[in-house]
Amino acid sequence: ISFMILIVLAVVENTQGHDDHHSHPAYKFDYGVKDPHTGDMKQQWETRDGHNVKGAYELKEADGTKRVVEYHADKHGGFHAHVKRIGHADHPAPKHHGHQGHGHGHASSYANVHLHH
Repeated sequence: ISFMILIVLAVVENTQGHDDHHSHPAYKFDYGVKDPHTGDMKQQWETRDGHNVKGAYELKEADGTKRVVEYHADKHGGFHAHVKRIGHADHPAPKHHGHQGHGHGHASSYANVHLHH
């Protein structure tokens, strides 16, 4: 099987030997999965230095596009994310197997949106 998982985690350890609720938190991590058999492909990284957090993640959507989310947060500005979609959605035609009736590959969906001003 051609399957790869990579996890790297670095955490600053507490040198005093006990929890200090006023310490300066800092860490970095990096994570990735690439499985060509199932198509599961994703990765993420994040860093933190005190109240400042920065990171990003990517994943392959079911429609073949790639979602990329870049984010940052700090004590004063809160959390901000920028989401990008890369590529074109591929929606293959449904395959019919000659079955008729309920529960044999026929599906529908709906969404109701109500906006109040």
